[in-house]
Amino acid sequence: MGIESSCDDTGVAIVSTDGAILSNIVCSQADIHAAWGGVVPKLAQEAHMKAIDGCVERALEEAGVSPQELTAVGVTVGPGLSLCLRVGVTKAKEICSNYNIDMIPVHHMEAHALVARLTNQEDNVQFPFLCLLVSGGHNLLLVVEGLGRYVQLGTTLDDALGEAYDKIARLLDIDLIPSGGASVEKIAKSGDQSAYSFPVPLKKRRTCDFSFAGLKTSVRLAIEKEREACGILPETTKANIAASFQSVAVKHLDERVRRAFEWARETHPDIRHLVVAGGVASNQYLRSCLQDVCHDNDATLVCPPPSLCTDNGVMVAWAAIERTQANLPIQAEKDGLLPDGSPKPDDWLDLKPRWPLTERRDSRSFQAPRSAKKKNIHTSLELLTGREESAAI
Repeated sequence: MGIESSCDDTGVAIVSTDGAILSNIVCSQADIHAAWGGVVPKLAQEAHMKAIDGCVERALEEAGVSPQELTAVGVTVGPGLSLCLRVGVTKAKEICSNYNIDMIPVHHMEAHALVARLTNQEDNVQFPFLCLLVSGGHNLLLVVEGLGRYVQLGTTLDDALGEAYDKIARLLDIDLIPSGGASVEKIAKSGDQSAYSFPVPLKKRRTCDFSFAGLKTSVRLAIEKEREACGILPETTKANIAASFQSVAVKHLDERVRRAFEWARETHPDIRHLVVAGGVASNQYLRSCLQDVCHDNDATLVCPPPSLCTDNGVMVAWAAIERTQANLPIQAEKDGLLPDGSPKPDDWLDLKPRWPLTERRDSRSFQAPRSAKKKNIHTSLELLTGREESAAI
């Protein structure tokens, strides 16, 4: 069983050890948060608490599996919203305690990166591969060397692409259900992407890092100017702005991914796959553009089906299966002890809201200044995987 509750989707799934998806239940909170223009952590926690028991029951029922037949429960322990993570981990701990089975902690971003190895087995996605993770909270370019082994080539310097899509949707006053990103993509299909000349971010910085804050500002100013001129925006204007924004945002990704292939192949010349994962990976315009990038780099583009791009329990269950089969558990940071050195109580939940995948970064990518906030950042997944085990992959 896989349980996901890191943000605003409650996901529970049953996956067999040979990769068969027996059930996949997702309870979306889009209706709850749309009125607020973004995820409200307390409301998200309350929605998870209302949904989690029903999701578990439905997942078991659809899979035709009893709790006694489960061999383990994989659960997202980070990164994510602490209030939300707590709901999923509490439920996982309850199930494991009741039926005497193992609870397997899972890193949210590793789960996104690995699920393509489940859903695209015909493409034989072997390590190492290049991975682009694009969602509402993350923008990462990585070399995935193996389970728990990552090299970060680039990250966002400010906002994630999914967050930028949602912001533009709110500025254009279009539907935020099922998501702002999906709505922007939909209306952009009828727009003219050359109608507005928005600047491509970081043109002078030849790295693999991303930035969307400036692009958002440019789009906001264009919308304000149009509203001053005509009041309510015509649908054609909204479509043109959406198309122009999407064109520039994806061009920015395109440039970064092309450079990432160059950098990655300096040390990993055998890379032949680009895995694109996260909620924005379901965007068909993005997929089309990255297909061209892969063609030019003699590589294969691999994307999970749209239903597994957004947060779900399948990816969590599969990440747990991969680690179990490879005998690569995630080690405790201080087994039995709290950060202050005192013993952990019996009801302690080891949540990791701020949990990096790796501390290894390409030297050419952006390096956070020493003054950057590092409080409450947990030991990276790579270090918790353990060097000796990692070398055996």
